[in-house]
Amino acid sequence: LEVDKNTFEAEVLQAPGKVLVDFYGDGCVPCAALMPYVHGYAETKAKLKFCALNTTKARRLAISQKVLGLPVIAIYENGEMIDSLVKDDATPENVENMIKKHIG
Repeated sequence: LEVDKNTFEAEVLQAPGKVLVDFYGDGCVPCAALMPYVHGYAETKAKLKFCALNTTKARRLAISQKVLGLPVIAIYENGEMIDSLVKDDATPENVENMIKKHIG
C-alpha cells in the first residue's frame, strides 16, 4: 500500500496491529534493490500491514519520523516506530529477521 503525507497518519499511526513501512526515494539504488524483497514478504506475511512511502514527495513527513537516510524499513505499533533498519543494515536477510521477530 503506497502512503503519502495525507494518508500516513490513518494507514500507519492509527492502524491496529503492526505496520511495516518501506521509506524509499526516487533515484535511491539500494531502495530499488530492496523493494522486490519487501514486496515478496508482503505477499506471505499476512500478520503485518505493509506500506511504502516515497520520501522524495514527503520530505517533511520523513524527517518528522526521524528518517534521515535511505533506505529505511520500519515497524510501527500503536503509532510509534518500534524497530527499524537503516541504510546498510536494510538487507533482505535483516528485513526478514526483523519481520520474524515481530510476528513471532
